[in-house]
Amino acid sequence: MNEQIQAATVRVFIALAPPDDAKEELAQALRPAYDAYPRMRWNRIEDWHITLAFLGELPRSAVSLLRTPLARLAAGHRPLRLALRGGGHFDERVLWSGVDGDLEGLRLLAGEVRALVREHGVTFMDRPLTPHLTLARCRRDDASSAVRAAAGLSAFTGRTWQAERLHLVGSNFGRGPGPIHYRDIEHWAFGGAG
Repeated sequence: MNEQIQAATVRVFIALAPPDDAKEELAQALRPAYDAYPRMRWNRIEDWHITLAFLGELPRSAVSLLRTPLARLAAGHRPLRLALRGGGHFDERVLWSGVDGDLEGLRLLAGEVRALVREHGVTFMDRPLTPHLTLARCRRDDASSAVRAAAGLSAFTGRTWQAERLHLVGSNFGRGPGPIHYRDIEHWAFGGAG
């Protein structure tokens, strides 16, 4: 998909996306939490992703410069076998599902992506990779909800799936009020031997 970027700048990250059936499997496991914690701000299932590099706010020109190198990187990289497993929380306010499977391959891919981005002049805060999929956030006055919801996910074991594409994603293209929404700017199939 080649999405036209509308604003002068866009908030950008590079990610993997689980297939729809793996996301549905996790959503099914989350049904009790959806009902029990309605005040949490639940991410839309179509926005679930595994971030490899969060680049922040970038000018359109910088985003355009990354497209060809990211396409080449994807073409030479093998697909990864991953699964969603368990749950946890960051700072008692952010609920997530863990990632299992080829974590060494995931870390290597994230390192390659981050090095490529830096080589093309984009500076960003390079945080350690903690493979996860963010599910929801809660308000400060309701922090225990994320902790309890994470405990409810502790036994979740999703099916293994193959990450087959690298995604360049932008958030809040319209910049209007309301929740954050993500949209592929572009994505590329992995082409290496799997």
